[in-house]
Amino acid sequence: MFISRVYRQGTYTIKNLVKAKSFAPRTSIFSVVRNQHLPVLRNEHFSSTTAKLESEDGSEETQKINTTFVDKDGEETHVRVPVGMSMLEAAHENDIDLEGACEGSLACSTCHVIVMDVNQYNKLADPTDEENDMLDLAFGLTETSRLGCQIIAKPELDGLRLALPSATRNFAVDGHKPKPH
Repeated sequence: MFISRVYRQGTYTIKNLVKAKSFAPRTSIFSVVRNQHLPVLRNEHFSSTTAKLESEDGSEETQKINTTFVDKDGEETHVRVPVGMSMLEAAHENDIDLEGACEGSLACSTCHVIVMDVNQYNKLADPTDEENDMLDLAFGLTETSRLGCQIIAKPELDGLRLALPSATRNFAVDGHKPKPH
């Protein structure tokens, strides 16, 4: 029964490919299928993080917010973060010392940051249970602590200031000892 369904679907797809106006002997089957069945994806660049806006002249431009990372010594690094990008990704792209050992999969607390302004903190979505579980393991936890992988840039967060804790805990690597940056 499964094989007959696969056969029927394959036959249907091949018949539609042959009937497709854009089908030619040198045309890739993938481009025909994509052009015929997925017109929304045509000429789009895939990005899991950034949002693009149309400017007045019709060109695309990525909207960005101003963000400041403050390290343990008080040194500030100002960056422009594209809307839709996580603070962990922004830190990595700008050579800011924010570990992110689990690469944003909510399996560690090494991207722990402290939102320095309570008003900005209140603009963030509430942390999920998974994020709260990881924050419980974070070194130097505060009332405005969040994981950098879970703070996503959005226009209302323009001017965000994030403090980096003086140490992180990476249980997989260092066995419960705080690790200085």
